Amino acid sequence: MAEALTDPRRRVVQQGLISKTLTAAAKAVQWVLFSLVFSIIIEWAGMVFWWPEEGIEHSRAMLDKEISYLDTDFRRSVVTSDPAQFAKRFADNTYHYLFEVTRFVAFIRWVSPIPALSEQGLRVTLHNMYHPIAEFVIAMMQVTQVFSVRLAILTLAMPIFLLFSLVALVDGLVQRDLRRWGGGRESSFVYHYAKKTALPLVVITWVVYLALPFSLHPTFIVLPFAALFALTVAVTASTFKKYL
Repeated sequence: MAEALTDPRRRVVQQGLISKTLTAAAKAVQWVLFSLVFSIIIEWAGMVFWWPEEGIEHSRAMLDKEISYLDTDFRRSVVTSDPAQFAKRFADNTYHYLFEVTRFVAFIRWVSPIPALSEQGLRVTLHNMYHPIAEFVIAMMQVTQVFSVRLAILTLAMPIFLLFSLVALVDGLVQRDLRRWGGGRESSFVYHYAKKTALPLVVITWVVYLALPFSLHPTFIVLPFAALFALTVAVTASTFKKYL
């Protein structure tokens, strides 16, 4: 066993750039889907326990509110010249491909009408199964649209993370040079901890905002997390080892 472990012919398999990129993309898609499923479950739970009197109107009001944020506060963006139109088009395309191309909307329209007294067959059975959960299905579709609008908003807001991180990186490197020439102590623990915290902050930003069961201006989510992300970048740069 010891010989096998010390055998110089054994090679450690490391991921290349392409495999790392694909792994990161797969994890990002996984977290996005998790946020979507979680937001739908929260909306269903709210329809039962927290806002039963609103029903599907809650998700519809959320969709209107999210779009109003775009119309009033997102007039310019680095990503696109018309942020509101970009988000609306993204939400419409999501609805089209998820529900219209898959014929899900056509199925609902077919199964929703009340069967005639003399009607028999599969549609009657499916209608009896669909009718009790009709509002939950519609709420799921509306929450998916809310989710797509928020996804577009986050895409438009990502440059702020880059801007904050650039400022923080410059400040951190200045602090590193001051520590280097001033004989200050360096802490590898703080460096590695801050380095590992940066990426999860971006993921948490997406998960929290996408899964919110109520409408909240994206500024209250994006700016605090962008500031925390910049702080981790500054700490990582300032605690980087003195000599390469």
